[in-house]
Amino acid sequence: MGILETIHGHEDLCGLTQQELVQLCQEIRQFLIDNVSKTGGHLAGNLGAVELSVAIETVFETRKDRLVFDVGHQSYVHKLLTGRRADFAHLRQFGGISGFPKPEESNCDAFVAGHASSSVSIALGMARARTLQHQDYNVVALIGDGACTGGMAYEGMNDAAVSGEPMVIILNDNEMSIGKNVGGLSHHLSRLRSSHRYLTAKRIYRQVMKKLPFGGSIYAMSSRLKNRIKRFLLPVTIFENMGFTYLGPVDGHDLPGLIDRLTIAKSLKEPVLIHVVTKKGYGYKFAELDPAKFHGIGPFDPYTGKKLGKKVKTFSDSFGETMLSLAERNDRVCAITAAMPGGTGLLSFQKQYPDRTFDVGIAEEHAVSMAGGLAKQGMIPVVAIYSTFLQRGFDQIIQDTGLLGLHVVYAVDRAGLVGDDGPTHHGVFDVGFLRQVPGMRILTPVSLQEQQDMLTWAVEKCTGPVAVRYPRGGEGSYHDSDWQGPDGELVKCHRQGRDVTLITYGSMLDPVLDAAERLSAGGVEATVLRLLTVGQLPTAEVFRKLSESRRVLIVEETCTGSGIRETLAWEIRKLCPDCLLDGVDLGRRFIPHGANRELYEYCGLDGKSIAARAKEMLS
Repeated sequence: MGILETIHGHEDLCGLTQQELVQLCQEIRQFLIDNVSKTGGHLAGNLGAVELSVAIETVFETRKDRLVFDVGHQSYVHKLLTGRRADFAHLRQFGGISGFPKPEESNCDAFVAGHASSSVSIALGMARARTLQHQDYNVVALIGDGACTGGMAYEGMNDAAVSGEPMVIILNDNEMSIGKNVGGLSHHLSRLRSSHRYLTAKRIYRQVMKKLPFGGSIYAMSSRLKNRIKRFLLPVTIFENMGFTYLGPVDGHDLPGLIDRLTIAKSLKEPVLIHVVTKKGYGYKFAELDPAKFHGIGPFDPYTGKKLGKKVKTFSDSFGETMLSLAERNDRVCAITAAMPGGTGLLSFQKQYPDRTFDVGIAEEHAVSMAGGLAKQGMIPVVAIYSTFLQRGFDQIIQDTGLLGLHVVYAVDRAGLVGDDGPTHHGVFDVGFLRQVPGMRILTPVSLQEQQDMLTWAVEKCTGPVAVRYPRGGEGSYHDSDWQGPDGELVKCHRQGRDVTLITYGSMLDPVLDAAERLSAGGVEATVLRLLTVGQLPTAEVFRKLSESRRVLIVEETCTGSGIRETLAWEIRKLCPDCLLDGVDLGRRFIPHGANRELYEYCGLDGKSIAARAKEMLS
């Protein structure tokens, strides 16, 4: 039996020798490779954080102490060390454990995580709650250098540094160099000023000076002198300027060194920032060579690193190809992404047009506002952001693009359910918040060709804000395009029937057509209408195409209140007071993780459930 099988929490780790802890790290890496190769998941980041996670769980008791992850896709090792090893066979599967921290799973998960840059703010709130309630526990925030490209991280740090609240912020730096290396002297002084003896002496000196007459003035003067010498000898980090006690940089794969620095930070009882340098994919050569590929990956062959399954052309791929064509025809077209050039399909565009590609980091608010500036001065910015992350730029969409009616194109990727990433990543709110922006057009392609046609129109013909929303993955069974511009047909009739009308848009077309087939087998004939746009609803056109029975079921892949159901039903009733209308959607709840097929069944959006709902209307 290996060491990993004996670990269920902090107490088990504390009983291990240093050699056993190193062996444990090796076992964890092999376990992650073996299991993630079967289920898929976030691998590279977790491999890089093995020693760091083991050190955190050894120094802190996360059942009581609060460990707040930023984004949280690097929480696999934490889950392994807190009693969930046996659950990894069903990682990210419906009914299994989440790929992100989830307090419902374990009291070791302090907070839900999925979007970046919020960990410091959350951790500071927990630290202040601890102080106000006179409780005794440690608070730790684990944030990556990527999350530090988001402005909210600095809002939290700015407050935390001057708060006086005992807390530890661990900056996991695995790509971007934050502190400049100036050679051996820098390393020596960095090591010296983060030693236990130095920091203890510093704390005692400060306490003694505060008690002596004029001690405060003497301490301030000596502190200024020390800081001038330090600035002369080595660069001072932004974190020290903020007011943190800064420890680092620390080798993120030196387990004894990590445990030592974390122990020191824990003892200081003040805001401390530890700068840890790690390598993504560490210990697995394929992930080290291509960490982007193994950031979030489906099932793969652990011996070759090659993905399993057939490659399918996705909407993201199609978007990238269309952008290349548009940019070739018009040098005013440019692309903006928030740290997702690969995920949004813009890698080829970035290579072909580097001067017209702007990767702003994890800063969606900045991305939208910058797009407003580009558009105001005559460029045509296309902002490619996942639906779930576009939520973060809602105020900027209203204030910095919508208010002036600027021609900004939003390529809303991952619209609808996204499967195993779960509730923090499902794109089920964008229809609701985008429809609130006056003048916003929202186009809903169902095929790759239709996406290309809509995007081309949005870039070359539209004059105001416009969003093209499309799902994760590839297209369904319908491959044609029915988009002829806003003056063409905006409601496509895919099937004609006298008994009931099923209305939908986007990726829900296949389940609705399946429902119509099931109804027909039972003697009920349905009209199937698909909306090509859901901004300004084409109600009059919908009304003209309703079935004779005037019974209408609206089907959409959004949470209740975040779609078009209520508005469309209201407008239809004004034209047809005797219409009987109902709707089916995801409900007023957050949807768990799992395969989309399972989630449709769970939410009643599969063909069988839609057909049953239609029969209820008819009865």
